[in-house]
Amino acid sequence: MSKGKSILLGLVFGGVIGASTTLLTTPSSGQDIRRRARDQSVKLKQTIEELSNEGLDLKNQLTKTTKEGAVLLKELSHDVKESIENWKKTIEPHQENIQEHLKNVEDSLKELEEKMNDSKKENE
Repeated sequence: MSKGKSILLGLVFGGVIGASTTLLTTPSSGQDIRRRARDQSVKLKQTIEELSNEGLDLKNQLTKTTKEGAVLLKELSHDVKESIENWKKTIEPHQENIQEHLKNVEDSLKELEEKMNDSKKENE
């Protein structure tokens, strides 16, 4: 907001300084100078109104974009959670199979170890 205020103040002060300089340095008649000052005043008012309207439009667009972004973020979050849940459901049966296979391997290793120990005892 301070940037917009700076621009606005710059335009106002620039207009005032420009009008003052014109009044002091122009060898025109008083009526001509008043007409030019009036025209410059109208132009300055129009510029200020345009800047104000553009600032308001920008504010409204930012508000709209923020709301849309929040909705999209919420949808994305929901989709990610749903995907993770589906992945867990898909993996769960396989986890049980893997654990069963690991138990079988452990049992087989224990049997093999026992057989080797028995074989050593017989050889002694």
